[in-house]
Amino acid sequence: MKHAVLKADARQVIGKNVKKLRRDGLLPANVYGKDLSSLAIQVNLKEFQAVFKEVGETGLIDLQVNNETRPVLVKNLQLQYPSHMPLHADFYQVNLKEKVKAMVPVEVTGEPKAVTDKIGILLQQLSEVEVEALPNELPENITVDVTNLAAIGDQITIEQLQIPQGVTVLTDPGQIVVKIDEPVQEEPEEPAPEETAEGTEGEAAAEGAEGETKEEGGEEKTEGEKGEKEEKPQEEKKEEK
Repeated sequence: MKHAVLKADARQVIGKNVKKLRRDGLLPANVYGKDLSSLAIQVNLKEFQAVFKEVGETGLIDLQVNNETRPVLVKNLQLQYPSHMPLHADFYQVNLKEKVKAMVPVEVTGEPKAVTDKIGILLQQLSEVEVEALPNELPENITVDVTNLAAIGDQITIEQLQIPQGVTVLTDPGQIVVKIDEPVQEEPEEPAPEETAEGTEGEAAAEGAEGETKEEGGEEKTEGEKGEKEEKPQEEKKEEK
């Protein structure tokens, strides 16, 4: 079976200095495997992105390093957010005669009858499942046809999936992959309260009263202050006598 090919070089740069590799368009990585010592490598970033887009995490890659070819799977890809630019990758070297475990994406196909009839909405509960198989038999994805889901509560579990021969699913078979749920209903917005006629008249009256106070000469006087003003002329008359 033909695999994607990716060239790599042994890497001497480690630690914080790998930032320079990234600026030069290189992706720092490691190769490891059962009974194997980890090897630090570097690959061309653009070449890696092209290969990874083709095979994902379940497709085998023939990694060419140190004049030898190693069958590997991509593991633990670290991404920079929000750009999703790869920062580091691990390549797991496999034995083609031994089964390996991997997470396989679930791909939904078709349109549910419940959605077409506007009865409900489709919810996808699982986006991937764990499987075990020989490296060459790992599926790229597992498809689930949702066309026949016609009513609220209709669902498809893992045990109902069509699994390729030679592949064992390790995820709980009773887990729900997709189901039909009731459509979300938006709550109507409450209208803003209208001002009553009494409130409007009251505000107008208050504004009118305030205006009258200002027109009558500024600051309001208390009864005590008015009384003092009236008594002053009488005191002046007594002094004149």
